[in-house]
Amino acid sequence: MSAGWVAGVVRARALTVRCPGPSGARETAASTTLDDALHGLAGTLYGKYVRTAVSLPEAQRAVTATLLWHLRVLSGWLPRGGARLLRPLAAGFEIANVASRLPVRGSPGADSEGPAWQPYRLGALETAWRVLERAVTPAELRAALAVSPWGDPGAEAPWALITGMRMAAARRTAGAVPSARRWAQGRAALLTARERFVHRRHLLTPARRNAAALLGSRAVDAPSFRDFRDRLPSAARWALEGVEEPGELWRAEAHWWRALHEDGAAMLREGRYGPRTMVGAVAVLSVDAWRVRAALESAARGGRPLEEFDALV
Repeated sequence: MSAGWVAGVVRARALTVRCPGPSGARETAASTTLDDALHGLAGTLYGKYVRTAVSLPEAQRAVTATLLWHLRVLSGWLPRGGARLLRPLAAGFEIANVASRLPVRGSPGADSEGPAWQPYRLGALETAWRVLERAVTPAELRAALAVSPWGDPGAEAPWALITGMRMAAARRTAGAVPSARRWAQGRAALLTARERFVHRRHLLTPARRNAAALLGSRAVDAPSFRDFRDRLPSAARWALEGVEEPGELWRAEAHWWRALHEDGAAMLREGRYGPRTMVGAVAVLSVDAWRVRAALESAARGGRPLEEFDALV
């Protein structure tokens, strides 16, 4: 194994040690004010970035910006071409950049945090942002996506743009990061279920093609939620385990994040110096950021009983 992989994995493991983890997130969630919660994060890897936040949106944005910064640093430590491994795992940041430019708030994936943020600075982790950022209208965004690795989303409606990007990201992750394929299939199952049975929208052709590649056509075209769940391949069915109706998909989302953490932590424990361990570290870091964002929201609302927070995350 090259020195680059050793250095990258050592740094990644050091970052995961500085994560608040489940216990730290519970303490943050139990804080009765946002200020108390932010003070409690001072000694974690988020401390430098959240200390100037004065509102919940700013604090949550600082958490995700922290994650992105560390992913960029890790990509710089890896051997030449190592960023190709992390780029699909960081696709959500580019999707968020596109969502923030859409004229309609509240579309799936749109940044609902309120303020008009500066785009995330992606560096080597960008897929096509330098082209996409020049687009002004949804029609221009669709045209730019169509000639990029993202592919044509099939329409210029905000939901179509974001859903198309998310499904493309899932398929690209499954192909480029073998150890993350199970997560990508689970994510595709959740996204398809939400579009088909919550929003009552059929997937447009490009998104349907990507979903079918991960889940099979019989599942994607299922007439009901239960049929969809039962037709999923085993590699994706786990994401909907115990979910009986579309209104319970929030539970499936939480289950997906917990599985991501468990799988990532197991990869880290393997003790190897290579791509699989790096992917595990990225998973652990990503789940921690998601968990801390949820904890900050609980604190901003006056604190949530720990059993309620545990049910969410």
